[in-house]
Amino acid sequence: MQVPSQIDHIGIAVRSLEEASRFYRDVLGLNCGGSEEIPDQKVRVVFFPLGEVRIELLEPTADDSSIALFLKKRGPGLHHIAYCVDDLPATLAALKSAGVRLIDEAPRDGAHGMKIAFAHPTSTEGALTEFCQHAR
Repeated sequence: MQVPSQIDHIGIAVRSLEEASRFYRDVLGLNCGGSEEIPDQKVRVVFFPLGEVRIELLEPTADDSSIALFLKKRGPGLHHIAYCVDDLPATLAALKSAGVRLIDEAPRDGAHGMKIAFAHPTSTEGALTEFCQHAR
């Protein structure tokens, strides 16, 4: 299996991007690296670069989005960790053959033009795990 090259970002579910951004911008002094809405995932995101890792804040845009459901069940907080890979389809195939339960069997579009896929927390010791491949 391909080894991830680095942590790409840490996703944090929030009720309000505006309110949550204040902590990262005003208290920690981080600069916003951009925002984006991903309609098919029913989410808006804001990134705050921190070294080679980004903090990704996720706000739901609909009550039936996965982030809205997460917030209802668990409240705001750590949602997922994302690892960079060079070949996402090959990584998913290797994970599947190793018996890892996948949420996404094929890559889908994510923020910033990345291809993304998630492994289910039941196969990753309770941590929702994202694998992402940057656009070339």
